[in-house]
Amino acid sequence: MNKQEVIQSGKKRKRKFNSAYFFIGPYAIIFLIFVVLLILISFLLSFTYYDGVNMPRFIGLSNYIALFTQDLDFMQSALPNTIKYALIVGPVGYMLAFFLAWVLAQLPRRFRNVAAIILYSPSLTGSVLISVVWKAMFSGDSRGYINYLLLNWGITNEPLQFLQDKTTIFIIMIFVGIWSSMGIGFLAMLSGILNTNRDIYEAAYVDGLKNRFQEVIYITIPSMKPQMMFGAVMAIVGTFNSAGLASALTGASPTPQLAGWLISDHMQDYAFSRMEMGYASSLSVVLLMMVLVFYFVANHFFRSDD
Repeated sequence: MNKQEVIQSGKKRKRKFNSAYFFIGPYAIIFLIFVVLLILISFLLSFTYYDGVNMPRFIGLSNYIALFTQDLDFMQSALPNTIKYALIVGPVGYMLAFFLAWVLAQLPRRFRNVAAIILYSPSLTGSVLISVVWKAMFSGDSRGYINYLLLNWGITNEPLQFLQDKTTIFIIMIFVGIWSSMGIGFLAMLSGILNTNRDIYEAAYVDGLKNRFQEVIYITIPSMKPQMMFGAVMAIVGTFNSAGLASALTGASPTPQLAGWLISDHMQDYAFSRMEMGYASSLSVVLLMMVLVFYFVANHFFRSDD
């Protein structure tokens, strides 16, 4: 290769390099402004007292100290409720999303598309709209669908207050959370299953693969680790970011006995009801740390070496 060809080759690489930045630039700018910058601002505000009107006043670690030593609502309700909700809804919804995606992948295309839309639609409606449907189901009077059936069948003599009992509120909330967990992660896993190379399955059966279970364990999941990882991230973010579901079900904020009261609910209460933005920022930082911990755990299982 002569000198002129080397110069032209370098110009082409430079042009390609610059074009890549040109396409990724708009998204990178939006991400830096609306994600990275806001996280940084929230982190800085967590060390201040800020009421949304006056200038923030630096108070050091006081918000974090109060959070873990004085805020009983956080330590006794919001934190354990969030962890329990995430550990139940996250894994169960994730496994259910993979199972349903695998089942749909076995169907003909026309039925698969309709079924995928039906399963995906609850995640589009939002927790508040979903809760309207389930609030009618579990209403504490005779007009509630569940109570109506129980009374007509003679199982109970009076309506049960499903949405006033601490235990049943949380159970209903988990059920609704799982029901609405078929979101983007579900579609990503469906796409990963459909795009797995079919030749690998044929070769595996020639080499001694015996059943569909082994097919899923040894071929399907390893072949779609990026989609599995994406689904895990979306499940983690979705469960920890849940807010307002218990309040929408019960019609009260805070909920009776703080049932189903999550960190996101606690954060919104301090930010928009009590106008303690600094304290709410410390709650958001703690929530972010929890999400990152679960992310690293998921990354350990589904990271790809490719």
